[in-house]
Amino acid sequence: MQDDLTLALWQTGYTPTKAEALQRLGVTAAQASAQGAHLLIAPEMGLTGYAIGPERVAALAEPSDGPLAQAVAAIAQRHGIAIVFGYPEQNPAGKPFNATQFIAPDGSRPMNYRKTHLFGDMDRAQFSAGDAASQVFEWRGWKLGLLICYDVEFPEAVRGLALQGADAVLVPTANMVGFDEVQNTLVPARACENRLYVGYANACGSEGPTRYGGLSLVANAQGEPLVTAGRNEALLVVALSQDHLESARRHSQLPHRRPALYQPLTLKE
Repeated sequence: MQDDLTLALWQTGYTPTKAEALQRLGVTAAQASAQGAHLLIAPEMGLTGYAIGPERVAALAEPSDGPLAQAVAAIAQRHGIAIVFGYPEQNPAGKPFNATQFIAPDGSRPMNYRKTHLFGDMDRAQFSAGDAASQVFEWRGWKLGLLICYDVEFPEAVRGLALQGADAVLVPTANMVGFDEVQNTLVPARACENRLYVGYANACGSEGPTRYGGLSLVANAQGEPLVTAGRNEALLVVALSQDHLESARRHSQLPHRRPALYQPLTLKE
């Protein structure tokens, strides 16, 4: 039996500079590690800000192995904790990608993912959409997948990871006030219908007129919220259990799928 995985979600506001964001990430990583967390998830675009405009996003964009990734790797190694963080990734062919990266406690980078579903005019003005579906990777005996914010609202995105055997889907997000149905309904539903955990780490506070809704949560494989945050800053820590997954999957719908019946759905625009 694989070991349990202790997950920390950092619900926080955005800071004016990368240096301040990295300093706060280091403090939070130390706190999460001291509480027994193996893995810390920060919000979407957590190290640069999200609602900052196309010019600022382009100016702050870096390659996946750039200074930001190296700084996060140093934090992960210092505190012995894996970190999922969001950042703008350089794109030689156009606008930057809205990306997230998993960095292990030894500083290695087993997964980088680019947001594939862009939400609203702001997202589309600032970013290019990624063109590759998320892929499962293995860490500490767990099969993990990354999505970003709006991606989790598409059942196909989570189902694709479930069909690869994902045990947990990790979602940095910047969901805004007025869209609480995502945290209250969709995230638990994605977890339940795919018999996996979903960790949803949202931003809080404001960036100019943009207000973020908080309500970060971890939902288990029966769609039950294990921990939830309110509207303000929070650090949530919770253990994910392989025993729970094994029990929930005894009643999974996945073995009873009939893919041939669903093929027309992928042909409709």
